[in-house]
Amino acid sequence: MEEPSPLFAYEDDPDLPGWKTWAFRDRTRFNSFLEPLQVKLEDGKARVRMMPRHDHSNMRDNVHGGALLGFMDVSLFAASRAFGCLSAGGAVTLDLSAQFIGGGVIGEAIEAHIELLRETSRMLFLRGLIVQEGRPTIASFTGTLRKSSPPAFVSNQ
Repeated sequence: MEEPSPLFAYEDDPDLPGWKTWAFRDRTRFNSFLEPLQVKLEDGKARVRMMPRHDHSNMRDNVHGGALLGFMDVSLFAASRAFGCLSAGGAVTLDLSAQFIGGGVIGEAIEAHIELLRETSRMLFLRGLIVQEGRPTIASFTGTLRKSSPPAFVSNQ
């Protein structure tokens, strides 16, 4: 059995059967601005869900592009955890490319639908869509994560 991460909680969501929660244990970090997040694997893709609030809005009362970019970035890590490619915090974002297509509505769940295109020993290549049920696609994105180096072996000799 895998040891729980001291940094992230990845646990069954009691309110959404079949979903996991993805949460930074340190509530003073950026991730808490987007949380709570839920994750689910379905048909080989990861679904990462967040509920946009007023503090995620722009002057048009849509989800702010910066909040969407932050959600895209964090969702790459949550999806990679769900795919079994990462434990918590074991990577950095090398690139994130986004195309904004439409507006997201505040107060209605948005989801990142993410697929793993390729995994190498050091890299993860992913792509996704930001969607909201019953509405046109909000954004598309691609991202590359670089897995962290394992700790160096230290000899006591």
